[in-house]
Amino acid sequence: MTGAEALDLYQIEGGVPLNGEVQIQGSKNAVLPMMAASVLQKGCVCLKGCPDIADVQCMEQILQSIGARVWRIAGDLYVDCKEIDTGVIPGAYADKMRSSIILMGALLGRMGRIRVGRPGGCTIGERPINLHLSVLEALGVALEVEDGVIYARADRIKGGYYKFPKRSVGATENGILAAAAADGETVLENCAREPEIIHLCQFLRSMGANIVGEGSATIHIEGVKDLHETCFEVPADRIVAGTYLLACAVTRGNIRLTHAPIGEMQALLRVYKEMGGQYEVKGGKLIADSRHLNRPVPYLKTEEYPGFPTDLQSLLLTLCATIPGESRIEETIFEDRFKAALQIKHMGADVRVEGRVAVINGQNLHGATVKAEELRGGAALVLAGLGARGITRIGGICHIERGYQDICGDIRSLGGNISRQSTEEL
Repeated sequence: MTGAEALDLYQIEGGVPLNGEVQIQGSKNAVLPMMAASVLQKGCVCLKGCPDIADVQCMEQILQSIGARVWRIAGDLYVDCKEIDTGVIPGAYADKMRSSIILMGALLGRMGRIRVGRPGGCTIGERPINLHLSVLEALGVALEVEDGVIYARADRIKGGYYKFPKRSVGATENGILAAAAADGETVLENCAREPEIIHLCQFLRSMGANIVGEGSATIHIEGVKDLHETCFEVPADRIVAGTYLLACAVTRGNIRLTHAPIGEMQALLRVYKEMGGQYEVKGGKLIADSRHLNRPVPYLKTEEYPGFPTDLQSLLLTLCATIPGESRIEETIFEDRFKAALQIKHMGADVRVEGRVAVINGQNLHGATVKAEELRGGAALVLAGLGARGITRIGGICHIERGYQDICGDIRSLGGNISRQSTEEL
């Protein structure tokens, strides 16, 4: 990204109810660990319907830096791993994207030793990597951390047993990736149950891995010496689908979502219905009617799946800021997820943060100039702009484009008035 691109912004003229149909893109959180898993085989992997977003582009660059060939044909991503020749991940990539840590387990299985910087990513609070390191140590990996760089080696990863002291999606993925090519059986307990774990295990099985139990607390992996090429359809992004459903709600619109992963959206759909939203599933589409949505949320807390996702917390908070009455939302996953609330206050929102609880009294929002500081909080500002009266300008859009392939185009297809502009145009 050039310096000029970094200063680009979104301009939104709010107050228009969204109406129409949009197709949901492939899942960011599912495809990144699949891209990491591709290094466990020595052929070519095809990921069909891979989203063309900044985080995927960064992972493409990381894979290329270690010797893989990566290219696109239409909406499909191809990763050729025949010539991977190093386990060293340049520090600049680790600083840029937290998901680089997911490569540890897979690269150890391929190369036997790696070097990677401690990961960066969104500024939404403390996100320690100790669980990633602990599960790898349980599988016989020797680790050293020096000056912010992680050194790891294992001539052959050995099957073992590990119980996560707390659920972690990324650490569970790293444990699965390391165990897939290990010598012997691995049992992982207290695993995360998010859909992305299930999708990763399905992808690995399509490469010949021997895995059972995903979606439950205990996963068994029998290590396989050689994995093989595969072609796999990237599942739809449940957070993007939730974003557009909540955008419909903020504007009191009426939309249709194609390819929405409805089974993975039940926690959100329950809240949406309790707030007065109506929906039905017809012909594989989620049809949502928000015209009569008018009830606040007395109390809700974010939880691990299948609870309400932390990635949608700031977007739900934005919706609550437009509904008369008091709503309360408790954030239990990341302690610094309320950054977007401070920005939305510039737009007239009545939000008070008490520790890990946000208290929202809904009222009309007005346009303002605000700045995205992280991915989902940035999407929440887009929703606020759609629901506000007047013009909203959002800076820091590089954060939003980490996870949304074409949020402006998608919203325009629903009748929203949003454009991406260079600051030179203003």
